[in-house]
Amino acid sequence: MKPRYDILDGLRGVAAIMVLLYHVFNDAKSFVVWPTVVDEFYHSFLGVDFFFILSGFVMGYAYDERLKTDMTLGNFIKRRLIRLHPMVVMGVLIGALAFAIQGFTKWDGTQVSIEALMLTVLLGLFLIPSPTSLDVRGNTEAFPLNGPHWSLFVEYVGSLLYCLLLQRISTKWLRVWVACSIVSIAGFALLTEEGGIAYGWSSEPMNLCGGALRMLYAYPMGLLMARVFRERQPKPIHGHMFLLCSIGLVVLMGLPFLGNKDTETIYQLVCIFSFFPTIIWYGARGGVSGWRQKAVSFLGRLSYPLYAVHFPLVYLYISWIARSGYTYSGHSQPWIPALITLAASLLIATICLLYYDEPIRKKLNEKNDN
Repeated sequence: MKPRYDILDGLRGVAAIMVLLYHVFNDAKSFVVWPTVVDEFYHSFLGVDFFFILSGFVMGYAYDERLKTDMTLGNFIKRRLIRLHPMVVMGVLIGALAFAIQGFTKWDGTQVSIEALMLTVLLGLFLIPSPTSLDVRGNTEAFPLNGPHWSLFVEYVGSLLYCLLLQRISTKWLRVWVACSIVSIAGFALLTEEGGIAYGWSSEPMNLCGGALRMLYAYPMGLLMARVFRERQPKPIHGHMFLLCSIGLVVLMGLPFLGNKDTETIYQLVCIFSFFPTIIWYGARGGVSGWRQKAVSFLGRLSYPLYAVHFPLVYLYISWIARSGYTYSGHSQPWIPALITLAASLLIATICLLYYDEPIRKKLNEKNDN
């Protein structure tokens, strides 16, 4: 039986919490001037790239050999759907509820018809990006009821790419793929007007292109790491590896804006090309036991539900502060609503995990195995 990478599970949870902090404190900046202390979460959007690399690593570790022996492509796809789609459905439904609470209006106050909302919900349930004609929020999101679902769509595309192509090619050619993707995403990040790699969330063509490049680098990179790790079998590292890796991840994702486009772009690229793979590599070599293992395991289990459902609450939070007069006018900072949003996100994600996601996946997996 293969060992479980407990630390990697826990690091996924740490990254999910950092993304939550980023969305609460940075996506509200059009309305709230937060003090410097919360500007420290600026680079947490890179958590998406961390997730992608980690997913490639875990899929390579879990499925490479099985796809060559006893697992069909159909069964692999079923397993990925069972793993991901229940929370996709829940995230869309919570997003639709949040939109209804906001009054069925775009950010500029334009009223949205029930028919348009229902069609957007239908597309979201099947994880199909919404066209610009169904932009029910008015800020070009590919998934306007739950913005971060763009990365889950990319996760699906990455899974298909893995099972149809990547797992079939040799390690030599996988290295070539990774090298070419590094050049491609670096060139894109350095040459675009805005710079950086914060793309993928919008339905605009340039944004979609940037999101695709993030996936086309990160998944193969994770898969390549898994193959090299399996071949080398590095010695386990004992000690506080989860704590050290978590601190490294929080520091990297928590740094404030670095001052100019070029410095920012280089830092983001160094994170995804070097720092994140290093953290995953050493995290895979560590281990935890006892109560720490249970805590780290729960953090990993919570990570996906937290990521999948938190953003509708952020929509409500931003809507509230926008309507409550928290603009650039010197009002006191809305700490209490922000903390309520954080706590509610963690609570709802926990409820979804324990009473919806895990029970449904258990039943579906049992049916799939029979």
